[in-house]
Amino acid sequence: MRVLALSLLVTALATPAAAMVGGAREDAALGRAVVTIVGSRGNFCSGTLIAPDLVLSAAHCVGPGADYKIVQLDAARQPQLRDVRRIAAHPSFDMKAILAHRASADVALLQLAAPLPGKSPLPLGAPQDPLAAGQSFTVAGIGVAIRGDGRSGGTVRSAALIATGRPGRLQIRLVDPATNNTRDGQGACTGDSGGPALKAQDGRAVVIGVVSWSTAPNNAAGCGGLTGVTPLTLYRDWIEKTAQSWGSTLAR
Repeated sequence: MRVLALSLLVTALATPAAAMVGGAREDAALGRAVVTIVGSRGNFCSGTLIAPDLVLSAAHCVGPGADYKIVQLDAARQPQLRDVRRIAAHPSFDMKAILAHRASADVALLQLAAPLPGKSPLPLGAPQDPLAAGQSFTVAGIGVAIRGDGRSGGTVRSAALIATGRPGRLQIRLVDPATNNTRDGQGACTGDSGGPALKAQDGRAVVIGVVSWSTAPNNAAGCGGLTGVTPLTLYRDWIEKTAQSWGSTLAR
């Protein structure tokens, strides 16, 4: 692993800070399930525990040619690196599609070498049909609060967003209802990729998608406008089969 790049990133994550742009609130409850993924090329992403030893994230976060670790902060907020045993990205994932904000199978699984102490997995779900503009979702992540400032990331925060456009089984575009993509609002930013999109079902929060991309207001490059989510509708079966083949027991 490229120790220097990883060390600099871990140092940044050790500083208490916001995550997500637009003043999203800290979320201690989701903090028990959302984790930080760091790569040897200096990238960092979010992920969600869906089993004691299994993290759901975005495929674009765990590309080939790099090593990955999970960062866990101890009681003194000192970072501890946890080993990843193996990684699988969905075989239909297309990086070019995600870079263009088009739909793709942007989901991946990371199996941990050992369960993370103090963490609790979230149950897996899928959006309930029919999907329509105006439906509410929660997104969470450990990304930056200020675009370009890695030290402003590292704390799990969540934002309540609503679907816009024509949401479907391939992609859901979310927006801050207070700003409607016309000015800076809440939403995902660098480091929030791979974080969960959640929906309340049967009286509990379930993971129904993965954060894939973001834009600035009016669809410009950046953050605080749209948050793109890959729903799990078409990929839940692959997740369950992969987990079973690895011997991981999904949260229910």
